[in-house]
Amino acid sequence: MKEYDAIVVGAGHAGVEAASSLYHLHKKVLLTCLNFKMASNMPCNPSIGGSAKGIVVREIDALGGIMGRLADQKGSLLQMKVLNTSKGPGVRCLRAQEDKRGYPRNVQNYLKTLEGLDILETEVKEIVISDDKVAGIIISDGSFIKARAVVLATGTHMEAHILRGHQITEEGPDGEKPSHGLSKCLQKLGLNILRLKTGTPPRLDPKSIDYSQMEVEEGSDGENAFSYDTTSFMKKEEMIKCYLTYTNEHTHQIIRNHLSDSAMYGGVVKGIGPRYCPSIEDKVVRFADKPRHQLFLEPESLEFDSIYLQGFSTSMPMNVQEEMVHSLKGLERAKFLKYAYAIEYDAIEPTQFDHSLMVKTIPGLFVSGQIACTSGYEEAAALGLMAGINASRYLDSLPPLILRRDEAYIGIMIDDLVTKGTNEPYRLLSARSEYRLLTRSDNADKRLMKKGYDIGLISDEKYQRLKKRNDLVLQSIELLDKKQVGSNEKIIKLLEDNGYSKPNGNETLKHILKRQNITYEKLSCADNSLVKLDKEEAFKCDVEVKYEGYIQAELKEVKRRNEYENLPLPSDIDYKHLDGLSLEAREKLALLKPKTLGEASRITNVHPSDIDVLSFFVRQKYNHQ
Repeated sequence: MKEYDAIVVGAGHAGVEAASSLYHLHKKVLLTCLNFKMASNMPCNPSIGGSAKGIVVREIDALGGIMGRLADQKGSLLQMKVLNTSKGPGVRCLRAQEDKRGYPRNVQNYLKTLEGLDILETEVKEIVISDDKVAGIIISDGSFIKARAVVLATGTHMEAHILRGHQITEEGPDGEKPSHGLSKCLQKLGLNILRLKTGTPPRLDPKSIDYSQMEVEEGSDGENAFSYDTTSFMKKEEMIKCYLTYTNEHTHQIIRNHLSDSAMYGGVVKGIGPRYCPSIEDKVVRFADKPRHQLFLEPESLEFDSIYLQGFSTSMPMNVQEEMVHSLKGLERAKFLKYAYAIEYDAIEPTQFDHSLMVKTIPGLFVSGQIACTSGYEEAAALGLMAGINASRYLDSLPPLILRRDEAYIGIMIDDLVTKGTNEPYRLLSARSEYRLLTRSDNADKRLMKKGYDIGLISDEKYQRLKKRNDLVLQSIELLDKKQVGSNEKIIKLLEDNGYSKPNGNETLKHILKRQNITYEKLSCADNSLVKLDKEEAFKCDVEVKYEGYIQAELKEVKRRNEYENLPLPSDIDYKHLDGLSLEAREKLALLKPKTLGEASRITNVHPSDIDVLSFFVRQKYNHQ
């Protein structure tokens, strides 16, 4: 009988992060998958990052995960873009166009270098429980493999169906096999299973597209990367170009005429789709006042010719898809390489696991990725990393790593899933963060690197290198606060050139830096005595100084909320008979049993008045101050 410390089920973006983290935390690991050649496959958009998601990739890297480093690598990266540069630093982030063949190949090659990590192509049929906790798995040939921890990362494979119009086929993403049996096993173990839906747009032949009628979307200049380990950067002229086009009234009319033919509106779809990544027919119905919707044409790979039509996800029949696409400017003669589809699959309702991502009723069983009701490669990778870390800590009888909402978007996502639940694929958005100036892209290392180092996923060399960089930024700010303008003619001219009056000589350079259009880079050119910073360090300095007041206000709010957050709620509270609570709150609190008042405050249908009642009750009865 084979025996492991931990088994990871699934080799998508969640599974590979879980397996890698467990391996580097010195656990004997088995990674199972249906087809290793599809490990870290990108069945939907060939990109990594984007709004909020790009920040998550940096957080993964800061904690010791692999997605950012491998996305930056040669063979993976096609284009890197800095988003939201005209907005505040709290929403600034990276988005990379990735090679659909190159990125998975780089991940697979990396996994092969992990000597001692076992990889097995098989279908997991059952999770075995003994003494009320995980004991191992049973695979398709009936074999039992022993392990004290199992991480589920099955993606969209469980009982998957592909939908095009009224045509339904038993098929997984990208033509892969679905998984059968595991979903029923989980139900027998007492878990509530949800039926969810997601989808993907058509792929088109680039030779059949008229790009002259479209807007060009290029990458960004500069040394931009997800990973703090990346030292080689792709130049803008080396990046592939993407293109922008739009739907029109003719497109919308075709969709309206065929709504009954779509899987979604024709009564075929049973699962609930992602609200924040809707199909094109859903956009036309829900946003009927919009005359057009933007669509991006993105090359999938340098190794084969294929264009991904981002924003045009649909479950229409193939003939209707052709009519829809041919109504678009520049795509009148477009040839289809692959038709769009919707996919339905089973997932685990997320309020059934705790903040460590372990199922509350089954010690040793951890959940990550799309089976945990998320949507997106980045969300999956983040959950996989955290599930791997906490499975390792469970095996070592150590407390789990729990990230707070003010510490990371990863913490926000897990807290949302566990306390609020979801009945649709969850997608991270900047708006989900209450503390966007604290959870920025530029300070992911400052926020999380120490945690990754303490856990054992960040090397001492990397930690010291990044600590030195952050210390350098701190030193530069301290020097700015001490230095005065005095009679420095270069700084006076810098201010005058930017429309400011001659400064008082007693003003500090820190005060000068707070002004619009004045940057640390410009100040250091005017005063050679300032600390020399590279562009990323200089940007960190700019943000810390210019937004100092706002950052301090958010930190003050975090402190105030943490007083609520950390107030423990004893497990023996009888919520159903607690006077003053609303009926909805009684039901939700009794079901979810939050551990702290902070958790309770974020549960859907638990209102501020309910929190006041609960706070008063706990402080009085249990003498919590």
